[in-house]
Order: sequence, then structure tokens, then C-alpha cells
Amino acid sequence: MICPGCGKLIGVSEEKCPFCGAWNPSFYGYAPALQKLVGQRLDFIQIIVFACIGLYVAALVLQPEAIFQFSFPFGILQPGQRALFQLGMTGRLAWEQGWWWTVFTAIYLHGGLLHILFNVLWIRDLAPEVSRVYGPARGFVIFSLAGAAGFVLSNLMSTAPTVGASGSIFGLLAALIVYGRRTGETHVTARYWQFALMMFAFGFFMSSVNNWAHAGGFAGGWIVATVLRDTTRRESPLEILVALGLLGVTLVGFVLSMVKVTGILLSR
Repeated sequence: MICPGCGKLIGVSEEKCPFCGAWNPSFYGYAPALQKLVGQRLDFIQIIVFACIGLYVAALVLQPEAIFQFSFPFGILQPGQRALFQLGMTGRLAWEQGWWWTVFTAIYLHGGLLHILFNVLWIRDLAPEVSRVYGPARGFVIFSLAGAAGFVLSNLMSTAPTVGASGSIFGLLAALIVYGRRTGETHVTARYWQFALMMFAFGFFMSSVNNWAHAGGFAGGWIVATVLRDTTRRESPLEILVALGLLGVTLVGFVLSMVKVTGILLSR
């Protein structure tokens, strides 16, 4: 197998890499399988995009009457609040109920056609580059933790319910800026700083934009990207497991939200 610490060939039974000294590089023999799973079978970018689109359609189906209550232009095909809460919308109400998982599930929910269109386009533009320079598992960790950090700050500073991947998108921008600063690629840093400042400034001209989530997502992405600073080595089994764990937590969160909100509705 290839050591995730230094990238050199070692035996799968090595307790310690003889080249870089990494302990348990084979991760109890599961490292090659995990690296193959993430590198060849799981496309986290496609998972994110398909999840956003699928859950947007699901929200419309769960509350179809809301489709006809729209405002132009950002309220076109806007899912209803009940459907979004069923699927995992976050906010002060969810926070007070102790539904901590909604800071992950709300990333994949959107409040209208233009909302999901813009966010998916940004994800398709930024996520492949983040995946290329950090690796797919690290990229998903950045995306998830940045979005969650954005919603945590939003829930602390605002009472409004909120959804959307824009906090995660700001986290991706921050990660690319950190990479540019680390590698000395000033043109990369300048380009993504321009994008981040432009998008953040744009948020002040629209009442529905959650700038707290944007700021928290950017800070979260910066911190996580700084922690994952050594992008020259292969992703470690632990990093892959963290990515899979965040994916699992998010999936379980959708189930919990559906069960709890449906139970509340049935009890009324």
C-alpha cells in the first residue's frame, strides 16, 4: 500500500512507516480499501449536487400547495416552511428543540429555484478545485464543517429559520484562499478573495440573504483548511472516516428531522 503520510510504498502489516514514522499507516489493514472507496467509487461533488436537487424536489412534493404562493423573482417555486422543517431546516426554533443535526441537514435544503440554481453553479465551480488540491474526502469535510459553522453562528445571532449551501460555498472559497497563501500563488488568492468579497457585499442588498451563515462558513472553512494544511500527502484513513462519518450524520439527521416534525404534526 501507499503510506498516507509520505506517499511511499510500504507493507500493509507495517505498525509504523519506516520512511516517515507514521503510526499504523494501514489503519488495521483497512486503509487501501478506504482509499479505493473514496478515490474510485464515491464522488462527493456528485453526492452534494444530487442531494441538493433531490431534496429540493422532495420539499416541493411534501407541500405542493406552497408552489402557488410565490413572489418574483426569488420566491419562484419556493418550498413551504413545513416541508423544509420536516427535511431538516435549522434556525432558532430547531436550536431550542435541541435538534443540533439541522446545522448539517440545512446545507442541502434551498428556499427557491434561483437559490438552488446559484448555489449548485457555485458548487460545481469551486468543489472540483477544492477536491483537486485537498482531496475529495478533505473537500467534503471542509464543505460540511464550514456549512455547519455558518449555521451555528446564524442560530446564535438570528432567530430566523434558514437553509442553503452558501455557508459551505464560502468555506470552499476560504479553503482555496488558504491554499493560495500557503503555496504562494498570489493570483489564486486574489481571485478567490474577489469572489468572497463580492458575494458578501451582494448579501447586504438582499433581505433574504443570511450573512451570518456566510461569515461563519468562511471562518469555518478557513480554520478547517488550516488544520488540513499538508495537502501534498494522500488522505489518511482517519480523514476518510471523518468524511464518511459526516455523511452518515447528515443522512441520520434527515431521518430524525422527518420523524420528529411528523410526530409533532400528528400530535396536534
